[in-house]
Amino acid sequence: MKIVTIVGARPQFIKASIVSQKLKEKGIEEIYIHTGQHYDENMSDIFFEELNIDKPKYNLHVGSGLHGEQTGKMIIEIEKVLLQEKPEGVLLYGDTNSTLAGAIATSKLHIPIFHVEGGERNHDKSIPEEINRILTDHVSEIIFTPTIEGIKELEREGLVQKGKNSGDVMLDRLLENIKDYCLTEKLEKYSLKEEEYYLMTLHRPTNTDKKERIFNILSIIDSLDKKIVFPIHPRSKNLLKKYEIDIRDFKNIIFVDPVSYNEMMTLVKYSSGVLTDSGGLQKEACFLGKKCITIFDHTPWRQLEKLGFIYVWRDLDRDTLIENLKIKRNTKECLELFGNGRASEKIVNDIYNYLIK
Repeated sequence: MKIVTIVGARPQFIKASIVSQKLKEKGIEEIYIHTGQHYDENMSDIFFEELNIDKPKYNLHVGSGLHGEQTGKMIIEIEKVLLQEKPEGVLLYGDTNSTLAGAIATSKLHIPIFHVEGGERNHDKSIPEEINRILTDHVSEIIFTPTIEGIKELEREGLVQKGKNSGDVMLDRLLENIKDYCLTEKLEKYSLKEEEYYLMTLHRPTNTDKKERIFNILSIIDSLDKKIVFPIHPRSKNLLKKYEIDIRDFKNIIFVDPVSYNEMMTLVKYSSGVLTDSGGLQKEACFLGKKCITIFDHTPWRQLEKLGFIYVWRDLDRDTLIENLKIKRNTKECLELFGNGRASEKIVNDIYNYLIK
């Protein structure tokens, strides 16, 4: 029994890694295709060792580009690999262009698709990820939703018979490595103390492609009452140089190179709060009991926004930012929303039972 897993960015490897472990335990062969949608120089051998997965057998090196151009290139190359490998099924994750390209190439070859983190909706089709998720769900054989709300969304679209509420694989991944998030030497590395700093990530073009916006965001955050650790993406770093924004002018922000998964989770765990435009990190902050400020105009996790775990910082107002960073919530409610930490086991069992029919 052979499964092909298609991923295109670092967060998708993190999601897929815990499912890969369960596939291996079940004796299912798995082949990774990395589309290369996002180049990440920090994905070294250590990255794969930490997640306990092999490097991808195929790297398509597609790179960035316009949506149609990028997706089209991926479809062509994915189809070639699928024709060569002849898998019994294909695993797709989330809502990237790699997900959509995988869905189109796979469905045309009549190979069953298993979509992890499907079902969720923003109800805003101006968001590229919304289109990707909807189209992928509609050609999938099984749609694994991280929440019950995802099942309700599938019911509205006539897809409920394909939906299974598995829980969230990112919660599985986090709990699997929880013992590694207690390494205080990681804090000492940056001269930090528990609860005396915020963690920030910022990478979306909406936030970084205009000098005025990124400068405004950094200036407001730099004025907070605690240090801010900012693992900065190489693209964002290059843009700051292009804009002639000197990072030394920000006295409270500690700019660091991208960090490993375990180090990122350690920084989240011991922080006083998280500011981010990353969809995955929003959830991980909540899993670890931290208030999350979303630096974007929406969050893919509307349930967490309704419950008060996430505040979407749309207006970039300093006072509302400070006010919302003070609000704390009981993490139990968040964990219950995303399952019991056994999503990967359920996903693999359901795939196995489907394939042996």
